[in-house]
Order: sequence, then structure tokens, then C-alpha cells
Amino acid sequence: MKVLHIDSSILGDASVSRQLSQALIEQLKTKHSALEIEYLDLNTVNIPHLTGAILMGQDAEQTALGEKLLNQYLAADIVVIGASMYNFGLSSNLKAWIDRISVAGRTFKYTENGPVGLAGNKTAYILSSRGGVYGDNSPMDFQEGLLKAVFNFTGVTDVQVIRAEGVNMGEDIKTQAINVALAKITQI
Repeated sequence: MKVLHIDSSILGDASVSRQLSQALIEQLKTKHSALEIEYLDLNTVNIPHLTGAILMGQDAEQTALGEKLLNQYLAADIVVIGASMYNFGLSSNLKAWIDRISVAGRTFKYTENGPVGLAGNKTAYILSSRGGVYGDNSPMDFQEGLLKAVFNFTGVTDVQVIRAEGVNMGEDIKTQAINVALAKITQI
């Protein structure tokens, strides 16, 4: 079973989403004896933002990088994403990754009845951290909602979110939020 483990936080070892994504990887290792884990740290891998030249395949280096990222995504049975909320949304490095894996004819196609995802048959876990408290359906959430939409658009419908909220609202709240998220991870 292939796992694509992605971290996107810019905070390194101080990151709550990285802590949660690593805990989920450890949990998956206890449930599955033969995991092949590919790790992608979007804070250290430079994925330039999409440009016209990149989109049109006019940059050979970026075309090769896009193909590598796309193939990692397509090959994975499980995708684990550590995603911190920045200004109500995703980190820009995670958005750059999304732009590289959202490829017509490869991860989705348009039909007369609308778009059809082509990258299904996988499970996606979103390990979310947020400095404030937003809840499930906040109009201020452009983080989890966008990730779920991208996964669904590419055909991945088994999307599970585990979040730690309020991690910048004091140490007690942060500790409680992390412990609640870690407890949910042990149930997977």
C-alpha cells in the first residue's frame, strides 16, 4: 500500500499539523504491515506557482517536476496532508502542489454532465491546524473546504478531516486541541 505523506506548514518542528500528520503515519504503520511511504515536505521542495509557461509545458524543468508530483498523487492509495490554516486558507506552497496535480485528462475530465474525477480509489486524510476556532462550516474556512473540494473533484470521495483548533489561544487550549486530535487518530 502506497502512502503519500505531505506536510505544508512553514513552522518546522513547531508545527501542530506536522505533529498530527506524523502521528497518523505512525497509526497507519500499526494497521498495515507493508506501507510504502513517500514523504513530500512542501516547505523544502520548491514548487513555483503556476505560470502560463508552466501550464503550457514551455519549461522542461517544471514540466518534469509537475509530472513527478502528479505521478506521486496518482500512485498513492492513501494521501496524508498536514495543512495549517494561514489567513483563512492554505499555505501558498500547498496551493502550488494542488495546481500541479489538478490536470485535465489525468486527474479529472470534463463531460457533457460536468466534471468527472479520475484519481479515485484512495483515502485522503487532512490533518488540519488552526490558530483560532472555526468549526465545520465556517464561512471563514478556505482551507479544509478547498482541500475537500480538490480531492472530490479529482475523484477521491473518502476524505477524512482531523483538526486541532485554537492552537494559538493559549497553552491549555492548544494542548487540549492536540490531545483531542491525537485521540481521533488512534481510532483510525
